[in-house]
Amino acid sequence: QVQLVESGGGLVQAGGSLRLSCAASGRTFRNYAMAWFRQAPGKEREFVAGISWNGSRTSYADSVKGRFTIARDNAKNTGYLQMDSLKPEDTAVYYCAADRSGWVNPHYWGQGTQVTVSS
Repeated sequence: QVQLVESGGGLVQAGGSLRLSCAASGRTFRNYAMAWFRQAPGKEREFVAGISWNGSRTSYADSVKGRFTIARDNAKNTGYLQMDSLKPEDTAVYYCAADRSGWVNPHYWGQGTQVTVSS
């Protein structure tokens, strides 16, 4: 079992920045790939960014490339999503996820944190 707890969400104006954190506990976090997903009201959950277990590989949705940065600190069992140049369409609940096999279909999920971007 891996327990994931997100934090750092909130209300920000368009053009602003937020950093989300994902604190992991349970099994060894460094053995797991990690990802961020988001779900806006009335929409399906979508992939935002993923990072391999050692940080050597990352992947981003086209909609956030160049604005968001995923990172991890295995010594702290924590993952991060730095979000810059935020847009109102980034408004969603953001979820942290983890899986040993990668970020395509992760097994473990956090409870989510709300990000609201005002125009």
